[in-house]
Amino acid sequence: MQLSIVIPYLNEVESIPELTQWIERVMHANNFSFEIILIDDGSTDGSWALVEKLASEKKNIRAIKFRRNYGKSAALNEGFKIAEGNVIITMDADLQDSPDEIPDLYKMIVEDGNDLVSGWKKKRHDPVSKTIPSRLFNRVTRMMSGIKIHDFNCGLKAYRRDVIKHIEISGEMHRYIPVIAKWAGFTKIKEKVVLHRERKYGKSKFGWERFINGFLDLLTINFVTRFGKKPMHLFGSLGLISFIIGFCISVYLGFAKFYWQEYKMTDRPVFYIALVAMIIGVQLFVAGFLAELIHRASPHRNEYQVEKRMN
Repeated sequence: MQLSIVIPYLNEVESIPELTQWIERVMHANNFSFEIILIDDGSTDGSWALVEKLASEKKNIRAIKFRRNYGKSAALNEGFKIAEGNVIITMDADLQDSPDEIPDLYKMIVEDGNDLVSGWKKKRHDPVSKTIPSRLFNRVTRMMSGIKIHDFNCGLKAYRRDVIKHIEISGEMHRYIPVIAKWAGFTKIKEKVVLHRERKYGKSKFGWERFINGFLDLLTINFVTRFGKKPMHLFGSLGLISFIIGFCISVYLGFAKFYWQEYKMTDRPVFYIALVAMIIGVQLFVAGFLAELIHRASPHRNEYQVEKRMN
């Protein structure tokens, strides 16, 4: 099968029929073999009944229903598990992503040899309250990840099959799939300017909290990918630096006390700074040591991404 189109949705009963028909027109016009995977993330507006009907009528539509709302990352993760296409396309169900972009995204994976292609909504039909924070969010992510794309949060993306079978997303990590893919060894990441359409039905399901949660998730990804298998390298280094700073200050204060006969060490504020620095240093070092013990006890400690094996 050439294509799997994975679409998570929440309360999009008006959009789904039009979207699936549009996708089918594009697929048939380009002679693609395809499947549409719809993941219901706890809808309450009758969307699932509609999707059930569509799935029973058409063999190329598959569906998953969550018992409650788990979030977009969980929906994508479940869709990725059952996707059978050589190229996987993800898109939102609100009709703001255009299925007409799919053939070009497919070519950029198959013909150009990219691992992942992310859409770039260069011209957005969103209020300023969303576009300005989004630009800041994307700039910070570019700086921290080193990936030169403009729109990490665009729902319209294309993946080589190997990518989605070797990554796992949870929480609200869906916006950082390019970062996760890069740290898994998939470095051929490009972007494509895509059409962003005005919302036709309903309203956005995301609020301001996504930017706060997104930044925290970025810190989590950077920590796990860089130090997940070597936590002592981070905690031990920070602890050692903190302890040395505190120790050097203490040595200086002791020298000043006994050789220069200055006033009491405890009368100087810097003494307490040194004391706190040494205590924090010891705590960080112990935290790193405990993290190493936990990691070494994990059954997944020696799991690595392997591209090929030869006998």
